[in-house]
Amino acid sequence: MQATNKEARLAGVVEKVDNKIQPVFKGIQEKALFNQGKLLEAFRKHRVSDYHFNPSTGYGYDDDGRDTLEKVYAEVFQAEAALVRPQIISGTHAISTALFGVLRPGDELMYVTGTPYDTLLDIVGLTGNGIGSLKEYNIAYQHIDLCADGKVDVPTVLERVSPKTKMIAIQRSRGYAARPSFTINEIKEMIAAIRPHVGPEAVFFVDNCYGEFVETLEPIEVGADLIAGSLIKNPGGGIVKMGGYLAGREDLIERCAYRLTTPGIGREAGASLYSLLEMYQGLFLAPHVVGEAVKGAVFTAGLLEECGVLSTPAWDSPRTDLIQMVALPSKEAMIAFAQTIQKYSPVNAAVKPIPAYMPGYEDDVIMAAGTFIQGASLELTADGPIRPPYLLYVQGGLTYEHVKLAVTAAVKDTFFAQ
Repeated sequence: MQATNKEARLAGVVEKVDNKIQPVFKGIQEKALFNQGKLLEAFRKHRVSDYHFNPSTGYGYDDDGRDTLEKVYAEVFQAEAALVRPQIISGTHAISTALFGVLRPGDELMYVTGTPYDTLLDIVGLTGNGIGSLKEYNIAYQHIDLCADGKVDVPTVLERVSPKTKMIAIQRSRGYAARPSFTINEIKEMIAAIRPHVGPEAVFFVDNCYGEFVETLEPIEVGADLIAGSLIKNPGGGIVKMGGYLAGREDLIERCAYRLTTPGIGREAGASLYSLLEMYQGLFLAPHVVGEAVKGAVFTAGLLEECGVLSTPAWDSPRTDLIQMVALPSKEAMIAFAQTIQKYSPVNAAVKPIPAYMPGYEDDVIMAAGTFIQGASLELTADGPIRPPYLLYVQGGLTYEHVKLAVTAAVKDTFFAQ
């Protein structure tokens, strides 16, 4: 009888959350409609046809499907050019390609949004053995800690920039940090505040992972020179199996293409094999699927608020990415929540995730990821490093219904079980 009462109480809480979040859903749907229209216009403008889905092999010379896809990406992100390739293995690889493509020995990279995502620390040379890092190439790195309110410390940035500061880097998403993600308007403000104080050669780079199509504008439209992201996140629409993209100024994309392939070849080669159909279709699906994931994050925030659990952003706060941070009261609660998300996954539901070492991370990580595509964080996942405070990062969801079922079960198992 006691268990039945708890289930009834949880059902009442879910119904209350359903009612209060409906106005927020309307705004999400309006953004999805706008972004869908933007994609449709780009597909029509560049005359996407079924022959663009034909595979190329070997060197991949004269791959019109690949080249047209890159034009569509450039159009959608309002960039001069884009590089969209299955050979980019992850978002971290896309970011690394941007850093090594643009920066040269003697230059400096400055992250103005605090310490970047854990997997970038090996790249800049702060962790790992240093082999192949920016540090090994005599490229300096510094980051500027955020203010207590989570905002960029512009006065300190202006104090510490120098003529060798070649790239100003902005991480849009919070990553594994407690700070909020940065909205497009906030990115616009920080670029406007910093650009007059750096040299004309300085490049403003935005790590756009988890943010594509959550808002109606993208970073290039508010002053960024170069952006990068992963195709197993937002722009892949949940069906692209691998790949990444960069978009921005023509000269910067050329440099990045030379880094990805080789000088003298750049964008001219790189076989697409059988990836083009899903890359086109995934991009077209992306606004809708991203909207579903954002709805899921709003529901998650609303349900946890009713349970007295700290979760950010709040259910009615503006959204700029997919990530919902959940502050669990203990290591045990963090593990239990993640394990139930895994149990309610369509793939590997019988697997029980446990904290373990992962390459690029300093702490053991718990990762619930019962996804069709390995590591695809547009699908519902829950992960985080096991360290106080116990912050679990819940993101993605191909359908709102899946997120609702899984998160409700996780709340039940974690907070209503005893």
